[in-house]
This record gives sequence, C-alpha cells and structure tokens, in this order.
Amino acid sequence: MGSLCREVVTLQLGHYSNFVGTHWWNLQDASLTYDPDAPPGELQNDVLFREGQTFGGHITYTPRLIAMDLKGSLQTLRQEGSLYETGKDPTAITWKGNVMVHKESLPTKNSFLLDLDKLDKGEILAEVDFDPTPVPHCSGALAMETVNSRLERAQKGYRLEGSVRVWSDFLRIHLHPRTISVIHEYNHDGEAHRLETFGQGEALLQGSVLEDLEDRLHFFIEECDYLQGFQVLCDLADGFSGMGSKVTEMLQDSYGGRGILTWGLAPVSHPDTTPMKELYHLLNYSLGMVHMANNSSFFCPLTLKGGLGRRPAQPPSFPHLNYDPSLWYHSSSVLALALDSLTVPYRLRHNSTPMWEFADALAVSGRKLVAAYGALPFPMTQGSSLPDALGDCADVLPWKPLSACPELGDGHCFGQSVTLKGLEGQSLVSQLRPGMQPPTQLHTLDSGEEVLASYINAHYPATPFSVQLVSSPSKLTPPFPQIFSQSLGPQGFLQSQAPPPNKRSCAVPSVPVLTSLQSSPALGPWLSELHRGVSTLDPRRIAPSFLSQGPELTDFQESLEQLRLLARCYRNDSGGVMRSSSEEDDD
Repeated sequence: MGSLCREVVTLQLGHYSNFVGTHWWNLQDASLTYDPDAPPGELQNDVLFREGQTFGGHITYTPRLIAMDLKGSLQTLRQEGSLYETGKDPTAITWKGNVMVHKESLPTKNSFLLDLDKLDKGEILAEVDFDPTPVPHCSGALAMETVNSRLERAQKGYRLEGSVRVWSDFLRIHLHPRTISVIHEYNHDGEAHRLETFGQGEALLQGSVLEDLEDRLHFFIEECDYLQGFQVLCDLADGFSGMGSKVTEMLQDSYGGRGILTWGLAPVSHPDTTPMKELYHLLNYSLGMVHMANNSSFFCPLTLKGGLGRRPAQPPSFPHLNYDPSLWYHSSSVLALALDSLTVPYRLRHNSTPMWEFADALAVSGRKLVAAYGALPFPMTQGSSLPDALGDCADVLPWKPLSACPELGDGHCFGQSVTLKGLEGQSLVSQLRPGMQPPTQLHTLDSGEEVLASYINAHYPATPFSVQLVSSPSKLTPPFPQIFSQSLGPQGFLQSQAPPPNKRSCAVPSVPVLTSLQSSPALGPWLSELHRGVSTLDPRRIAPSFLSQGPELTDFQESLEQLRLLARCYRNDSGGVMRSSSEEDDD
C-alpha cells in the first residue's frame, strides 16, 4: 500500500479519557515535522490531524478530535480555544441599561501554562536566552514548531504533580473550536449532579447533546476523503460508560463498514471514592464493556489497575518507571505512551493496515474483546542489538498487563499484533564478527522484522500474529512527567554502566516501546471472574438508585448473560477450556 491517507476521527468521552488523550496528543504533536524539505516520517500525520486556516489567514494543524466532558472540567481552558479568534472583544457590552457585574476568581495557571502564554505572546523567558521572534497568537504549523523548539531548548523540568487538577493543565497544543463539547447537565466537581451511573450516560445521548455531537461529527467527517473509522477513548467507571455505549451504537448504525476501535479507560483510583461508588464502578465496567464490545470492531480495556473486580491486585510494576499509580497525571501518561505504539498499524505511511482489517485479524469468532500489554520502556542497552535485547529476556516476556488481564503463560493466543517502536540508530540484527558462533537463533537472522517475529513465534508457536517495527521513538517533550529511572540514558536505552548513586534523574527526551494487542484465552477466566462478581450483586437492594434512570432490570440481567457468553468465546480452538473449576460451575 502506498501513502494514501485514510483519515481517523477520535472521540474522547470522560475526564480520565481526556487525561490519556491529552498526553497522547502531546506525543503526536512532539513528533510532527514542519520542514518541507525533511523526508516524510514513517507515520502519516494527516491520519489524525487536519489542516485549516484562521480568519487571519494563518495555516493551522489541529487534531480531528471531539472531546466530551462535564461542566467545570476545563478550568483555565476556553471551550472554543484561542486559535480562531476574530480579534473582537467578546466582553464588549452593547446593552444600554443598568448592568450589575459579578466577579469570580479565575483558576490559577501552573508554571507550564504560564510559559506557554509567554511564548504565545512572543515574550522571552528569563530562564533561557530565547530567540526573541514572537510566536503568532493564531499559531499555525510554523508557530507550533517554534513553540516546540523553544520549550525543548528551555530544558525546563516541570514538576506538575501538585498542580494538575484537570487535563487542560498540561495540554500543549491548540484545539479546533469544534473539538470540546461540555455537558452542562452534570458537574465535574462536587457531590450534586454527578454522572455516576450507566443509565444516566445512556439517557444523556438524546436531544441537544445528541444533536451537538452529530453536528461535530459531520463537520470532521465531511472533509475526509478516505475515512477509515473512529478511535473512541471512553471512561468505564462512571456514567460515560453508558454514553460510550450509545455513541458506539450510533457510529455503528450511521457509519457501518468503518472501523470503530474503542479503548475503555479506568484510573487506578478515584480521589473521592466510597464503598457505594466502588459498586457503581463495578456495574459500570461490566455494562459498558458488554455494550461497547457489541458496537465496536474491537474493544480494549486500558488501565493500570490490577483488576476490575472488588479486590484488585496491585498495579503493574515496570522495572524502569518510577510512577505513582494513584496520580491520574502519571498513570494516564503511561497508557498514552502505550497507545502511541498500539495504534501504529493503521497510521503507517506505507503498508498500513486499515482499521477494519486490523480489527478483523484480532476479533475472530465473536471475540471482540482484546487485551493490551506493554514494555515501557523496552529494555535495550545502548549500543547493543535487538537479538541481544530479546535474548536477555528469552524466558520471560518483557511486557506487563495494560488491561488488568495477566497472561496465562501457556503460549496460546487466537491472534496478536506486536509493535516495537523507537530503535532509531540501534542495530536490528546481530553484529557478530565473522567466525563467531551465534549465541542464539535470533543472532542468525537478517532483518529486525525476522528477529522480532522469531521471538514472538517462540513464545506463541501456533498463533497468527503480525509485527511492526517503527524506528522513530515516542518523543517526550514538556510537560510529560519525569517518571523514568536513572538507569536510562538520554534516548531511553539502558546505560551499560550503572549511574552513580548521587546522580539526579534527568528528563528523558525519547523512549523505545514494545506493545502487544492480543485476543487471548486469558480473557475467558478474566471475564468469568468479572461476571461472578457482578452476578452476586442485586442493584435493587444494595444500589437502588443505580437503576433509577435505566437500564431496566431485565436489560441489566440480559447484559450479564451476554458477559457470560462473551467469556465462553475465549475457550481455545482445540476443545480445551481455559477456566477454573469455579467457572465450570457457571455452565
């Protein structure tokens, strides 16, 4: 396949999804190149971004994105953004009668947002000798390149852990005025009018909210030449799971044949949780997963929780990450880094796989739920080779669960997509001198694709799979959190010598990432455990308000039956059953 651009429209539904999405778009923005003489990159930016023009004639490059959130969730960010300002004062008063002014204190901006404002106005930061050329207020492609380079030259070590309240606190790009949709019926903060249940979310997608979403979709879709589909990021724990179910149903009805890849997001913890809210979360997980899997080409939970049940295990520990799982700012950055790799196959400039083909290869025989795994970063020593790195982890796969579903470790899998991103400048094949005996079979192969494919085949000998190697890394520009260990060098590779104990950790500008997307028998017992946990609950007795706005009790019970049947789809093809004795009792 050549460089035909198949566009994607992204939808982000819910506050945590917008956390992950903000980090993800920051990563995309950091990888953009604006030099017309530079060779084209491996990933085609136009798949995700659209070109436009401001009222002043400036060229813009913004995400093809719809982001939905609740009232009070934007803080310092204006819903319509600042990219397409007309120059008119929106506060100008034309009313000639008496006016009463009520002043409200504005949210304060953190150090990163204040620096962005300075750059946007053409001011010079005192901390660094910047080129004084002002950045145009209506930032186009050239202006964004200037912002990127100046922030990188500043080398500022932003520590935003104590100041990030909402996702716009670390958003570094301009958004189109049609992107942000605020739902005013429910509040982001406070105890009153919270979007807590699946039924509330389902009921929302009608009337003005539905019309607003359809208008935004039509705007972005009508300018696409070859729309390949939609990637939906949706919160699972609250009422957005119900809204996501209705949104994906609408996409399936209106744009049949296009790919709908849905990623269900869940944070490790919620700051204001209670035992009752935890029960709501469990019910929302189950209902949202069943409905969105039915309506999507595939559905993949993305979370660093140790499980979605009532007693989850500890979050995964990554050997070279020092992250705080309870901080949304941290956990969302890890998931965004993984998503940057997981979505590579349908974003490639050459030999890309359209969304629907990508999904069809994984979601076979009704198995529309898939699980993600990642090595963040991929453990490779600076100056070594890919066969050396994979040989060092020959017995144990280097990735960790990103869907709260541990692997069974028995080598069975129905389908798999593996992506290794970011080995630019490193050797993909063995560098043994002539006459030396290859230490492993991997050292005899002639290409990086063959090396990775041979490694995967050794662990999954009877599994259909695909591999993708992308040399360009994920670029980590401010304000990506500084969560990497001191064992990593500047390019994210392991240092051959251990750093001194008193060495301060420094920002890592890029990292290599290995991810796997699997249709695995491990999902069978995982889904069955979730089904058993929800089946023991009677929402009429323990959470009567959960069903007050839907679904009906019969619909709720039917959804649980669909969850049980979905679990049964993940028995292996040879007739054996990947389940425990307690699961056999469910049958």
